[in-house]
Amino acid sequence: MVSMEHDIESCLDVLRKGGIILYPTDTIWGIGCDATNEDAVNRIYSLKQRPDHKAMIVLVADERDVLQHVAAPDLQLFDYLEEAAKPTTVIYAGAIGLADNLVAEDGSIAIRICKDEFCKHLVKRLRKPIVSTSANISGEKPPAFFDEISEAIKSGVDYIPQHRRDDKTPAQPSSIIRWGDNGELTIIRP
Repeated sequence: MVSMEHDIESCLDVLRKGGIILYPTDTIWGIGCDATNEDAVNRIYSLKQRPDHKAMIVLVADERDVLQHVAAPDLQLFDYLEEAAKPTTVIYAGAIGLADNLVAEDGSIAIRICKDEFCKHLVKRLRKPIVSTSANISGEKPPAFFDEISEAIKSGVDYIPQHRRDDKTPAQPSSIIRWGDNGELTIIRP
């Protein structure tokens, strides 16, 4: 049995070398890379056969990480996130310090503060945000469990942790919201 620590170390080794991983997130299984590495981000777009103008989500470990990668977030948002019933991705204006091909044309970026222990350790120890996009070819249904992930995706990444491969806990994508400068909330995906 491979330990979670071994999986994290192996993921970190791949991420630091510009590779991509298939990993369990706080929602569904995701494909990830160092969110500051443009070449790695391009590899994910290619693997997913996804147009590069369609933005992807970035995972961070805590509020401080958001403050590092967003120009001027409304701090009231963090209170809202504390009360959120499920993982919530926020579209922020003014992305900073992330791969250019991750940032939407309007300068926004989708970020989720992850609460999952595995993801949190990964982000904190990498000391950089990690891309998190569903583990499917663009346009196909996102897989709810590891065994639903296609061979094309599995063979296209550099590392797949053993952690949670057998987990059959029902999972679903995060909620997605946009938080306006005036505290105005727009729900994009409930």
